[in-house]
Amino acid sequence: MSIVVTAATGALGRLVVEDLLERVPADQVAVVVRDEAKAADLAARGIEVRVADYDDRAALARAFEPGDRVLLISGNEIGRRVAQHTAVIDAAKAAGVAQLAYTGILGGPEADFELAAEHTTTEQAVLDSGLPYTFLRNGWYHENYTRDLPTVLGHGAVVGNAGEGRVASAARADYAAAAAVVLTGEGHLNRIYELSGDAAWSLGEYAAEVSALSGKEIAYAEVAADEHLRILTGAGVPEGFAAIIVDVDAAIERGRLAGTSGDLARLIGRPTTPVTEAIGAALA
Repeated sequence: MSIVVTAATGALGRLVVEDLLERVPADQVAVVVRDEAKAADLAARGIEVRVADYDDRAALARAFEPGDRVLLISGNEIGRRVAQHTAVIDAAKAAGVAQLAYTGILGGPEADFELAAEHTTTEQAVLDSGLPYTFLRNGWYHENYTRDLPTVLGHGAVVGNAGEGRVASAARADYAAAAAVVLTGEGHLNRIYELSGDAAWSLGEYAAEVSALSGKEIAYAEVAADEHLRILTGAGVPEGFAAIIVDVDAAIERGRLAGTSGDLARLIGRPTTPVTEAIGAALA
């Protein structure tokens, strides 16, 4: 039996693996990756590397073993994820894994925006499989915003159509720690966790914090949805992805990413990382 992390060379997956190694020996951890070379450093640390692609059912059939505890990290190919996730679920069921944890989205079926639809369908597929599950419904990452700080600083503005809506974001490392907890601990089977930061903030407050920490005047430029779409596509963002960003902002305005259940802090045993800390680290 191993604790298995899929998509383990991605940004979230690597953080989960690092947290697992603080809790269990390396020979109890396995990773599923598309490119074995990218996991060479993990293999060198004693982690078993299993090569499989979410699109390759034959490879997935060899990716899991009876009794494994598996973390299915959602794919990043929007529009293709249901088929990919279903292939992983089918392989996990055939192997007889002991736990399938899945990284969904805050709110589950109540998340009424486009990006959430594939997560909702995947959760239902997990339930239909009959596998013991843990749903990790992740809220927004601080990094979704801090990665754009060079653009924000360059233009002197945070642009969005989220109005005064609030985001209860947390650090990617916080969500990774929660995943490690449910994979190594007991009492998490057939449980749903609504994971988010301890505090919610608006884009106006975010802009003010960037101003304070950078010493540069940063405004929140609230625009209509169609104008936001035009700005994003004009900056080179592919239209399909730009439409998702605009749709998420509209969901934020409706309060869909503002929930602060406290589940994340309880799982990791500490307060979640404040967005101020993430901004400061990114600026540094």
